[in-house]
Amino acid sequence: MQLTDSREIAADRQTVWAALLDPAVLKICVPGCDSLDGTPEAGFEAVVIQKVGPVKARFAGQVSLSDLDPPQSLRLAGEGKGGAAGFAKGAARVTLTPSEGGTLLAYEVEAHVGGKLAQLGSRIIDSFAKKMADEFFTRLQTHLAPPKPEEAVE
Repeated sequence: MQLTDSREIAADRQTVWAALLDPAVLKICVPGCDSLDGTPEAGFEAVVIQKVGPVKARFAGQVSLSDLDPPQSLRLAGEGKGGAAGFAKGAARVTLTPSEGGTLLAYEVEAHVGGKLAQLGSRIIDSFAKKMADEFFTRLQTHLAPPKPEEAVE
């Protein structure tokens, strides 16, 4: 499965870059994330609980970062195992470009699944992957968005 998209994030490029390398921010942004530990240099270990169609599983996995070109681009590669549910592995290329509204974050993802997950069919898997990416970037946008004037006063 391949997925390509972009998002406008209302924050400067350096702020978005720092957020993508911060395990506390990533834990907040990854849907279903139970735990996430590690560093950009050593990689991250995560536990994510997700339901894909009729299959619910607890995935334990690792994510490594490479090709870091601060604050412009990076490559993420990861693999997670969900026991009887199967596995998921993939890689993403993320680029950050300054824009009028803050930062344009573009990504290209290639992922593979196996086990029971693969039996669900590509339409379900593709739809789930798109939903997960949308939710991740919506959470990132919300986390990095400057407070609205009425929120700042309260």
